[in-house]
Amino acid sequence: MISKRIIFTFSILLFAFNIFSQKDSTKVKKTKEKLFVQEGVYKPLAPAKAAFYSAVFPGMGQIYNKKYWKAPIVWGALAVPTYFYLENNSEYKRYRRAYKLRKTGFQDEFTDDLGVASVSLETLERAQEQLSENRDLSLMWGVILYVLQIVEASVNAHLLQFNTDDNLSIRPTFVQDPILFEAPKVGLSLKYTF
Repeated sequence: MISKRIIFTFSILLFAFNIFSQKDSTKVKKTKEKLFVQEGVYKPLAPAKAAFYSAVFPGMGQIYNKKYWKAPIVWGALAVPTYFYLENNSEYKRYRRAYKLRKTGFQDEFTDDLGVASVSLETLERAQEQLSENRDLSLMWGVILYVLQIVEASVNAHLLQFNTDDNLSIRPTFVQDPILFEAPKVGLSLKYTF
């Protein structure tokens, strides 16, 4: 019984220490019972808003992030699989209708007035299978691109909140060796300041 009390007390103390172990590093000012972030540097809900806007209307998260040039790319990327899905679906229905008519003994669009078929029954079956597969692939790529644009908007909103000061950048420079001018050398020099 004593060991249960010791374990319980120890777990409560451990939990209490974890509550106060970290503090937020953003500058928060309290005014009239409202908390807000100074200078607008850190917005914790920005990635969630960007992802939500992109989920509701593709490209809207990129516009929310003020990356206006990305919205037409998203729309074009989603328009291509949509076009191919609709095109393959209409062709699938066309070949399916012809296959059903031919199986029941009626004349289809691939049969002329004399009853000569320009496309065999096996070709109609293979065309249906191929068009169905292409339609499903177009749908899969559309869903993948839709999810990727949501992820891109969320990640971009996260990355916009990071400090991108000039001290954090790498500037490649070419330095010629004054002693061995004829023999070029390749190297990398990394400078950083605090």
